[in-house]
Formats: sequence, C-alpha cells, structure tokens
Amino acid sequence: MSIKISRRAVLGAVWGIALLSFGCTAKPPAPKAATPAFDANWWKGAVIYEIYPRSFADSDGDGVGDLNGITAHLDYLQELGVDGIWITPFYPSPQVDFGYDITDYNAIDPQYGTMADFDRLVDEAGKRNIKIINDLVLNHTSDQHPWFLESRSSRTNPKADWYVWVDGQPGTPPNNWLSIFGHSAWQWDDTRKQYYYHAFYKQQPDLNWRNRAVRTAMYDMIRGWMKRGVAGFRLDAVPQLFEDPKLTNEKFLEGKNAYGDRLTERVHTDNLPEVHDVYRELRQVVDVTPGTVLIGETYLPNVEQLAAAYGAKDDELQLPMDTQYGMGNKLSAEFFREKLRQAETELNGNMPLFVFDNHDNRRSWNRFGDGSHDDAIARLIATLLLTPRDTALVYYGQEIGMMNNDPKTLEQVKDPIGKIGWPKEVGRDGERTPMQWTVGPNAGFTSGPTPWLPVAPNFPQVNVSLETGNPSSLLSYYRKLIHLRKENAALQHGDLKIVDAKNPDVLSFVRTGGGSTVLVSMNFSDSAKSLSFDAGEIGVAGRALTPLVESGSVSGQQSLDKLVLPPFGVVVGEVH
Repeated sequence: MSIKISRRAVLGAVWGIALLSFGCTAKPPAPKAATPAFDANWWKGAVIYEIYPRSFADSDGDGVGDLNGITAHLDYLQELGVDGIWITPFYPSPQVDFGYDITDYNAIDPQYGTMADFDRLVDEAGKRNIKIINDLVLNHTSDQHPWFLESRSSRTNPKADWYVWVDGQPGTPPNNWLSIFGHSAWQWDDTRKQYYYHAFYKQQPDLNWRNRAVRTAMYDMIRGWMKRGVAGFRLDAVPQLFEDPKLTNEKFLEGKNAYGDRLTERVHTDNLPEVHDVYRELRQVVDVTPGTVLIGETYLPNVEQLAAAYGAKDDELQLPMDTQYGMGNKLSAEFFREKLRQAETELNGNMPLFVFDNHDNRRSWNRFGDGSHDDAIARLIATLLLTPRDTALVYYGQEIGMMNNDPKTLEQVKDPIGKIGWPKEVGRDGERTPMQWTVGPNAGFTSGPTPWLPVAPNFPQVNVSLETGNPSSLLSYYRKLIHLRKENAALQHGDLKIVDAKNPDVLSFVRTGGGSTVLVSMNFSDSAKSLSFDAGEIGVAGRALTPLVESGSVSGQQSLDKLVLPPFGVVVGEVH
C-alpha cells in the first residue's frame, strides 16, 4: 500500500508540472467539496455531461484531446453543475470508428494517456463530487482484437464461436441484412471460409452473445472498472446484441439510404427479446456496488419498447436514453407536450433520460435553429432538457452554443460513414469538433499547431472564456438552470403536471414539491403569446409569479392572469 501511495504522489507532481504548461484554462485543484451523504440513486435527476475525449482538451499539444485535458477542466464542470461525466471510448483501438472498435477493454489507448492518468481523473472528479461513467462497446470488437484474431484463425479454436460466423459462398452473403453504416452486414473471411456479421463497419465484427463465455468475459471486465471507482456505464448499441438465428431476410421498404442501398426493416437484427436477459444480467453485475448506473444507447421506435428496457421489475437498465424526445428536428409545443406526457405516464414511474445532443447526431443548434432566433431556441432547448422530471444528458459545447462545422469536401472527411456516403451523408465530424475554450489559437483546445479536426470558425464569438463573464450568455443560462434544479425543491424532486394543454404554441407545466410550485412556460412560435392560467389547474391559490429564470423580456409580468412571452421566450417562475 505504501508503494502505491508513493507512486501516485510522484505521478501527481509530474502531472502538476505539466498542468502549469497547459495554458490559461488550467487552474490549481479546487478545495475538496463537502462530501454529501452517499446516495445510491444519485443518477436520478442528475446532469450527466458527455465528453468526446479526442475533442475536449489536449494537454500535450499533439492535437488530440486526452484524459489529463479532462482533469484540467474539472473545475469548469463543477461550476457548471454536472453530477457525472460520460467519457466516450478511450481504450486501445485502431481508431477506424474513433474508439468504438476496441482491441483491449482493460487498458488506455496511449494517445489518451495512461491508467495512472485515469485513476487521477477518477480521484480528482471525486473531490468535486463528480462521477465517472465509462462507455462500453458490448456489441462488437475491433477485427484486431486478440479474441477475433483467434476466432478467425480456424473453426476449432477455443474462441471459434465468440463471433457470429455463417457458412456461405464468396460474393453471395447469407441474407439481405444491412450494416447500419451502409452495404451488406456480412464480410467474407478467406481463412475460415465463412462470413462474419457486422452491424457496423466490417472492422467491427459482432460478438456472439449467445455464447456464455463472451458474457462472462464482459462481466469480469465490468467488475474490473468498478474496482477502479467507475460509477456507471453507457452501453453502446445494446439493442443490436442479438440477431435472428434463422437468418430471416428483412422486408424491403421503399427508397434507398444515403449509401445507395435499398431500404429494409431491421426487425431481425434490432431489439430482439434476448437483449432483456443481458440487461438483467448486467444489472446484477453492477448492483453489487450500489450507485452504479447503466445508461443504454437505446434508439427505439416507441415508448412501449423504451418502457420495457427498464425491466418489468425495474431490474434492467436504470437509464435507457429517450432518443424520441430530443434527437429529432421538430420544434413543436404539441410534440414535446406529448413526449412529456408519455414520459410521465407510460414509463411506470421510472426516471426518463432526456438528450438533445451527442457525438452521432447534428447539434441541436443546427437541427432546431431557424437562422433568426437561434440563441432563443437554444435557451428553449435548455429549458426542455433541464426543467422536467428527468435525468439530463448534456453534450460538450452544447452549453455554449457550439454548432456543426461540417467538412466542405470529401477530402476533408475523417469519419468513414462520410467517406462512404458523401455527399448525401457528410459524416459526424461536424458535431465532434474541438471544444471552444478561449479566443486564443485553436480556441485554447491545444497548444500544438493543428487539432485533429478544425475548430469551428465562430470560436472568437462562441467560447467558454467569453461567455463566462457575460451574465446574458447561453453558458450563464445553462448554469442558472442547472443550479436552480439542484436548489429548488419542486424542480429537484417535484411532480410534473401539464397545464394549458390545448395551447398550440406554448408548452406549460407545473412542478410541485417541498412546499414550492414552479411554472414553466415555453413559447415555440416566432411571435409573442399572451397567457393566463386557471388557479385550479395550477393548484395554488395565489396569482403572483416570481421569475426565477427567463429568456426574453418578460420582466415585470408577474401575474398568472396575464403573462406575455416573446418569440421563443421562456419563463421559469415560482407561483405564490
């Protein structure tokens, strides 16, 4: 034990020297925050912040973000008010899919740092009451993973059926299944003289989750990360864990995808009933350490399948992502009213996980903005995310208004799906550009000459340094809402009731709890709207409204008898 402590002390000293040279964003470690009583349900109502490590902060000047870069900015995340950080894959990888093709689940890719760097990140985050959530790619590995190299070597080796292998003839795939990233989902292997299945790239062969040895290896790996202090796991592509063993062809649909393939259904490869067996087993693994959360990447078509992901006995995923809520592009009061109603009444009382932005989809600024009211709409999106009864997922840069910076030519594309689908599919580079920290070179992301992706050209106007000092900035708005939801009893734990339910342009709901009643009203139109509320519907005798957070000019309008919201305006106010 003494040797371990001494080693960490030496590493800490070295890291501290490096930190001094990292730039103006680095600060001395904050004093250790008061440690709250342990709460195994910390994730309920939490704000979880997704970090794409290649793009968050580069501590060594090589143009690629790393773990020490995250550690250097923990004070920023603490000030923002986040409870947990989900970090996308940092394991050793050929980087075909930028980390989602893993060769070793139990190590750190050198470009991101070392295991000592990871341990330090966990320790420093813990001092700030921030949990670390690892990204786990359970569906597939890299084709360079030792498991697959052994599996493809023969049909009789110990790992021969760790992957999905099927007989066939070269040039004639077993069926019409498509990869999510385009073209056939089957790849011929000349060594085994068989096809293997890949739901994503051909360099990402699917594991055979019907093989108990595969499950055992994965569960043991999870236990190892839990011992290092990891507080949760975001489970990548888990609805794709199983395929129809009969290899039934999918039904063809009208039209073609961006890659030129004829569209098909995905009923034989997505969300098969067997996934729930794995969800329950995963839950049993993590429940050994109370407070460990499972977050599912669950792109599901309806609320019924989303509700099922929690488990009939609430014994599966604690937080399957509700991607139906915020991953579209329809800015409509009626649409979000219905999605809120579903979350409140059709998830069996479970906590919804709402999300608008991530590393696989165009940023919400681009999807929802109209070109004239973009900043006001961004504040409306923040309110939709942070004021309901939910756990909220924020993607790095969302809080400052980062927008897509898409490649302009095929030669600029790094994401393989952009290379395959150009120009109909430009890829995901645009939503993965470097975090915009300062007005300095490369937005303060790296001290090196060239970041791995170009910084968005608007960084002199949109960056953390500039917005931190501006109480009217989008960053300040996010901070206000996040801290309000932590401090106000109604927003923290209160019930949610939709009011004024037939208004076509304004979504309003009331949060009630802890002796407080908070009204949230959001105008989804480009014209001002005048509102009045029935006292019985609100549930409070008083008619006064004290704004707590607002977007647009609503000051002075402090009555439920007449509340005027400007275009895309918002008011969050206490009723008394």
